[in-house]
Amino acid sequence: MSIPQNKTWLRYLGPGFIVAATGVGAGDLIAASVAGARYGAVILWAVVLGGLLKFVLNEGIARWQLATGETLLEGWIKHLPKWVSYYFLAYLLLWSFVVAGALISFCGLAAQTLLPIHENESTGTLIWGPLQSGLAVLLVLGGSYQLLERLMKLFIGLMFAVVISSAWGLAPDWGDIGMALLYPRLPNDPKAVMLTLGLIGGVGGSVTLLSYAYWISEKGWSQSGFMKHARIDLGIAYTLSSLFGVALVIIAAGVSPEQVNGYGMILSLAEQLGTVTGPVGRWGFLIGFWGAVFSSMLGVWDGVPYLFADFVRNVRKRPTTQELLRPTLPYRLFLGYLAIPPLIIVWWSKPAWIGILYAVTGAFFMPFLAAILIYMNNRSSWLGNARNGWLANAGLILSLLLFLALFLTKII
Repeated sequence: MSIPQNKTWLRYLGPGFIVAATGVGAGDLIAASVAGARYGAVILWAVVLGGLLKFVLNEGIARWQLATGETLLEGWIKHLPKWVSYYFLAYLLLWSFVVAGALISFCGLAAQTLLPIHENESTGTLIWGPLQSGLAVLLVLGGSYQLLERLMKLFIGLMFAVVISSAWGLAPDWGDIGMALLYPRLPNDPKAVMLTLGLIGGVGGSVTLLSYAYWISEKGWSQSGFMKHARIDLGIAYTLSSLFGVALVIIAAGVSPEQVNGYGMILSLAEQLGTVTGPVGRWGFLIGFWGAVFSSMLGVWDGVPYLFADFVRNVRKRPTTQELLRPTLPYRLFLGYLAIPPLIIVWWSKPAWIGILYAVTGAFFMPFLAAILIYMNNRSSWLGNARNGWLANAGLILSLLLFLALFLTKII
């Protein structure tokens, strides 16, 4: 397949925006807000570092696929011991159940805040959450990659415009912000390491990074010549994600973290903006938050079933191409798994033991991914001249060390 020469690089943007919008979930927004409220601008460098490390990991995923014609999941099933694939399947089932439940809950809360459907907040959440989950299912089943890309660009634009303009309206001290970005340091607080590592890990998603492989395939990028386009795509997308996180920390710096927890932090940020910019700022921020969590739901509903369908395809050794995974039964079954069983979490709240398991296994995935990319992308017999250079390896090693530290702190 030849690379068209008559299109500008702007025409190739898209998959990176989808993976970035998908990675900005409610939990990440709250984590950034709590860190910002507790420590202010001093930890802004962690947001930028998190975006950079996710770029490195996603670039490695694209590098493997464009050089070999295989998804990374297909590659490790073929080349690594079987336990690696079955560990990932177990992780995928657990991660999907907990994250889907959380997304349904937060989408329900966000919609109930904007358009109360019932005087009781819990009841309104129980109605709005499943309704939006059903809408996401219909968009995935009845839509196409092109529709998904257009919607995600719309959501990214909405989120970016609302949050950046809100942060700008608060008139922060730009000297402090510049110093925080250029001079990394930790606050004098024992909890600072944990929160900072969590902020680094939360920027840009986790398992959803693997979905990038399937979206670039649907975009038509299928050989190593498209590597430049993938880097531009990911670079712009993660720059926007980092700016979004920086703006969120700036907004949160005026809120006391001891006063609120969870979704209450988002409401406090909205109230904070309301006192400065009026009702427009408050409602704009809440709309932006809804856009963030719904776009994350839509991306997870569309991209994660690819992973399960690809796993089934490779275990069965069937030659189905990536483009044909969407209409397969495994894809549709896993989409149903995302939309229906996690309603238990919405109805009866998330059990503590599931939260503990998710914290440990979820934190382990990022060093797991970094280690696999270090091993697989350095094999000349597999990637030839496209194997990692020293810069890619340096970024992956840094990712491995930092995410391994996050994993250990989760266990402790």
